[in-house]
Amino acid sequence: MIEVIQASGGYWRKPVVQDISFQVQKGEFFGIIGPNGSGKTTLLKMMSNTMPLQSGEMRLAGRPISSFSSKEFARLTAVLPQMSSLAFNYTVKETVSLGRYAHQKSLFHSFDEADEKIIHEVMEQTGILQYAESPLEELSGGERQRVFLAQALAQKPKILLLDEPTNHLDLAYQKELLDLLKKWTKEENLTVVSVFHDLNLAGLYCDRLLLLHEGKKQICDAPAEVLKEERIQCIYKADIEKYPHPKVPKPQMMLVPHQWPSGQNPLLLKESMLKVSNETITFESPVPLRTMSSGVTGSGVGWHRSFVNRHVDKNYQCDNFKEEMILYLKDHGYDPNETVGMMTAVNLHDVSHQVFEEAGLSVLVVVTAGAGNAVDASLGERHRVLVSPGTINTWVFVNGKLTEEAFIQSIMTATEAKVKALHECQVVDSSTGTLATGTSTDSILIAATQEGPFLPFGGSITLLGRLVGKGVFLCTKEALHNHLQRNGLR
Repeated sequence: MIEVIQASGGYWRKPVVQDISFQVQKGEFFGIIGPNGSGKTTLLKMMSNTMPLQSGEMRLAGRPISSFSSKEFARLTAVLPQMSSLAFNYTVKETVSLGRYAHQKSLFHSFDEADEKIIHEVMEQTGILQYAESPLEELSGGERQRVFLAQALAQKPKILLLDEPTNHLDLAYQKELLDLLKKWTKEENLTVVSVFHDLNLAGLYCDRLLLLHEGKKQICDAPAEVLKEERIQCIYKADIEKYPHPKVPKPQMMLVPHQWPSGQNPLLLKESMLKVSNETITFESPVPLRTMSSGVTGSGVGWHRSFVNRHVDKNYQCDNFKEEMILYLKDHGYDPNETVGMMTAVNLHDVSHQVFEEAGLSVLVVVTAGAGNAVDASLGERHRVLVSPGTINTWVFVNGKLTEEAFIQSIMTATEAKVKALHECQVVDSSTGTLATGTSTDSILIAATQEGPFLPFGGSITLLGRLVGKGVFLCTKEALHNHLQRNGLR
């Protein structure tokens, strides 16, 4: 659909973009990104035929861009430039109607029913129908941006060129606009080429990205390849980390602000922060901790400062236990967004907790354990119902800075240590007669201060892994012993 071949161009014979080549396919959502001054807008002006090429070639639908008359070009391509403060003394509908002039057969040809239908449709699609008779100059910047988009869409183009289309739009309208453009590329085969300032929006919506730097092409590829952490850090000169989007397979770039020293000693998580009652075991941190957990609330990866292990009756049943847990936390003064919440039916006073230290690193381990619904994970298919409650909830608080690998490896090490403790305590799966590996409702938490010693790994023979493995093994054994003894099983 679009071919750019060794194109160079700029102002006063000074090239801003140099020797750039790429292709855009029909129905593709194509993004152009790069730091300020990298040539994004200049390249788009060259593609929109408002700035001549100094060298090279651009072709639309197989024809050189220079061979199109203005009207021919407008029938094929619509352009939405960066938002201007200029507002003409037209109504919204009159402004949108300008997009139909490329399809008029003569200068004085009036709009017919088909034109009116298209104008009405694009105003409805862009959410401006209610402003149809309003003067353009009375609208906000975001509303005007949608008016000019509707004007471009009224041309019914095959190609849509956009220069930072989400400027002046709030979050909801950014999503609506980009969802709409993405839909048109899929359903109408519209080809969209857009300059983006926001890397995350570009990564979310574009099929491919062209990255410019100092007027030159750096890479043109899928977003996951273009938005490599090292590449973006180097070109944008900023501390950036890349993470996957939680809902779609797209990359997201996170800006990491400079953290000024607090002048205080690093936070130290201690047993004194732990409180045990008949109803809950709670741990309150003065600052949010980086967490990875399987809690009822706060599951996955996040930042949390409150930790609640709640006792429930052995006959507890709830169709929506997560919502019930959220209501419980709110009723007891906890913010569910900042709280990892777990449940257990075991007596909370059977808890085992201890600080383990080695070589300047300390780890606090907290375990509540029961064995009523002990399961051999390798023979789980033999189970149909829970026998009796007996959740093993494991908390590991680390006074150190963990990588993503260290979090995952710590969970593996803790799980291996828990299994070893169950075997030493001779806990048996009653349905299979084999040694249990856990219970059917176990939960785990790894929480770190992200201050102090750097801990890249958490495997069983690393410094962190040794403390996690030892701590979980000993605390699980003690918690199981307390539980079994209280219930007259030992």
